[in-house]
Amino acid sequence: QVQLVESGGGLVQAGGSLRLSCAASGRTFSSYVMGWFRQAPGKERECVASINKSSRSTFYADSVKDRFTISRDNAKNTVYLQRDSLKPEDTAVYYCAARPGERVSAQSSEYTYWGQGTQVTVSS
Repeated sequence: QVQLVESGGGLVQAGGSLRLSCAASGRTFSSYVMGWFRQAPGKERECVASINKSSRSTFYADSVKDRFTISRDNAKNTVYLQRDSLKPEDTAVYYCAARPGERVSAQSSEYTYWGQGTQVTVSS
């Protein structure tokens, strides 16, 4: 069992930066692939980034590539999402998720554990 708690959301102006954190409970954090998803009003949930257990493999959605960076600290049981050059279209509830296995994945159905989400609003 893994419990995930996101933090770091809020209101930011377009062009600004914000780092999200997701703290995981349990001693098996390092055995999970981690992902960040977001869901905007009226839209489907989408994966923005994923990172494997060793941090050697990452995935980014085209819409955030070169602006967002996913990282993890297995010693702190935490995964991060650094978001730069924010745009109004980045406004959404952001969720972190964990899945067993080896490979990164953009498929929400493959993730077993989910956080409650944190709201991010980017003003123009």
